[in-house]
Amino acid sequence: MFSKNFKLGLLGGGQLGRMLLQAAIDLDIHVKALDPDPDAPCAKIAPEFVVGSFLDYDTVYQFGQDCEVITIEIENVNLEALKKLRSEGKKVFPQPEVLEIIQDKRVQKQFYLDNNLPTSDFILTDSVEDISKHLDFLPAFNKLGKGGYDGRGVQKLSSEIDLPLAFTEPSLLEKAIDFDKEIAVIVARNEHGEIKTFPTVECVFHPVYNLVEYLFAPADVNSTIHEEAKQIAIETAEKLGIVGLLAVEMFLTKDGKILINEVAPRTHNSGHHTIRANHTSQFEQHLRAVLGLPLGDTTAHSKAAMVNLLGEDGYTGEAKYVGMNEALAIAGVYPFLYGKKITKPFRKMGHVTVVDENLESLKEKVNIVKEKLKVIA
Repeated sequence: MFSKNFKLGLLGGGQLGRMLLQAAIDLDIHVKALDPDPDAPCAKIAPEFVVGSFLDYDTVYQFGQDCEVITIEIENVNLEALKKLRSEGKKVFPQPEVLEIIQDKRVQKQFYLDNNLPTSDFILTDSVEDISKHLDFLPAFNKLGKGGYDGRGVQKLSSEIDLPLAFTEPSLLEKAIDFDKEIAVIVARNEHGEIKTFPTVECVFHPVYNLVEYLFAPADVNSTIHEEAKQIAIETAEKLGIVGLLAVEMFLTKDGKILINEVAPRTHNSGHHTIRANHTSQFEQHLRAVLGLPLGDTTAHSKAAMVNLLGEDGYTGEAKYVGMNEALAIAGVYPFLYGKKITKPFRKMGHVTVVDENLESLKEKVNIVKEKLKVIA
């Protein structure tokens, strides 16, 4: 398919990269990964692994010299180096201009507004003093423009009493939405303009740490909502012009409206179940998209759920998995561990995909997995 010297550069060596590598093996694609952590999940399985910062210009520029295509598993990377590499003939997907929009939540929200994409009301703020001028806008979520990830950089402000929690750096106030469900659609687009979406999923977030605790696929919504969510995801990908994968997280309000919350220009937590539940996984689809290959069939062959395996509160140290035998004894339960030696409270250590034709049976299995399988030290 590709020449024997073909090399795909991957910025980031975390769990998303690890699962991308597993998909790359099936397509016999040589992947070279870059991460600052010598023990990153990709370190032991990448054909080539380079220890270095994906934020450093020189490191990223040198890293990309022998790669034909460069992609990411984390969006917080050095864009100037990627622009320079592209000017020298390298293909960079998703494109640096897309990453520029998405790296800054302020720019991202303004993009939705400018392109008539549905999103919640927001106010751009530069300081706590700025925020204090908009107390009538509360309750709202205060989100850092840059640097937030996996629930970090997000703080709910319910009233003036919460002002000491507000961010001092450039941020935004996003109106708190009285939503019915949080849903997501992953859409892929290749450089030929071909687009395919995965079925809508329903995400349940951890009440404190603002990251996905578990999800169900497909979402329990009517066909009209499924279609509308799909079309919003497609329109967002087309207006961004992205080549690669885009995860579009949305709110379904109690009066039936769909509003974009945030997007991620890469494989995403809301698509992990696709490895077992769909004909093509999100990881294979990402590779197909950035390499200019035909996009795969995203049809689901069963109902599915995904449970994030988080480090238990109160435990830090060498990871131990309790209840694994009980989980593996259940039909349709598939754990995926990320190769992280050290657990910390609420650190993503793996996930469990559960598949079943029957929704009630699926939910029962999810509850058993959540109850039995724990990560301690």
